[in-house]
Order: sequence, then C-alpha cells, then structure tokens
Amino acid sequence: MFTYGAVILFSWAAFIIVWMVAAFGIKRDIRGGGITGLWYRFFLLRLVGVALVVFVVWRVVTGTAHYSKATAVLAHNALFTPPAVVGWIGAALAVLGVAFAVWARFHLGTNWSPVPAVKENHELVTSGPYRYVRHPIYTGVILAAFGAALTGTIFGMGIFLVVSVMFFLRISKEEEIMLELFPGAYPAYQARTKKLIPFVW
Repeated sequence: MFTYGAVILFSWAAFIIVWMVAAFGIKRDIRGGGITGLWYRFFLLRLVGVALVVFVVWRVVTGTAHYSKATAVLAHNALFTPPAVVGWIGAALAVLGVAFAVWARFHLGTNWSPVPAVKENHELVTSGPYRYVRHPIYTGVILAAFGAALTGTIFGMGIFLVVSVMFFLRISKEEEIMLELFPGAYPAYQARTKKLIPFVW
C-alpha cells in the first residue's frame, strides 16, 4: 500500500543515493575534512556504498515483506499518531526538503564538502538557492526531517533532532571558514541573506 510513510522513506533513500553519486567529483580538501573526508577520497569505497544503498532500496521495492517492514518504521513505535492529512503534509515537506537540498548540492557543485573544510580553488557561491539562504542544503534536510517528525514516530523525531543539532553546531564553523576565505565578500553576503529560513533567520 502506498502511504505517506513510503513517500518519506523513498525521499530519504533518493537523498542518500544522490549524495553518494554526487560525491564522485568534488574538489580536493586542502584543509579540514578529517576522517569523514576519507569516504570522499576513495572512489571504490563510494562505489560500494552507492551499490549497497541501491540494492537495499531495490529489495525494499520489489519484496512485499521488506517493503512492509521498512514502511512500518514510520508507522509504529509512535510518540503520537497524526491525522492522515498531517502525515501527508509531512510527506510533502520531505519531498520538498530533499528537492531543495539536492538543488543546492548540485548548484554548489565541486565546492561541496561533507564537513567544514577549505577546498582547492574554493569559490563563494551566492546564486541559485544560495540567494535565499546561506545554508540551503541544511535548510532542505531540516525541512525533510521535520516532515518525517510529523509522522510522530521515534524514527522521524530522532532524525529531526539529530540533523538539527548537528547542523546548528556546524554552521558557525563553516561561517568562520568563509569569513577567512572571503573577508570582503562574505560579510556583505551575510548582511543581505538569511542563514536558514528565507526572509526570517
């Protein structure tokens, strides 16, 4: 049965696959990156990761039992049970958030990094989704996580809590790097563009 839980699940699966595939062409880190950067420096490791995610998604879609178990994660162990309309709003937010994050990721191109880092020939990108917020990937992922949280499940609430805390902690570090790299242009960009929520904050 096609449910809002299935829409959210497949939205996150699509997000993970796109992220893994897009990581094949990023610029080299010249400072920062840390242990997480290892994943993005080894082609074979990323290839195996993409293949594994695609295999799991294929098994879920083609196997009724697997599909039922996977979608049940967003239907059981709930802290609260939302009305169906709220669940579908959550699914719409998940799709919208993932789409916004993917747009930002591809617009950022080879300048993207999994963790705050200085890239080779680092560029300041202020067009596309970056016209509206300084951290549109985070905006999209948090929105998608909020959509999952609206299901009322421990899974959905957990994702929302984890990504929100993680991104809020990372933003200040990223902005320090950008101010260091672009001391003339970045303050002006900060002054005219909100951090995470367009026109608000």
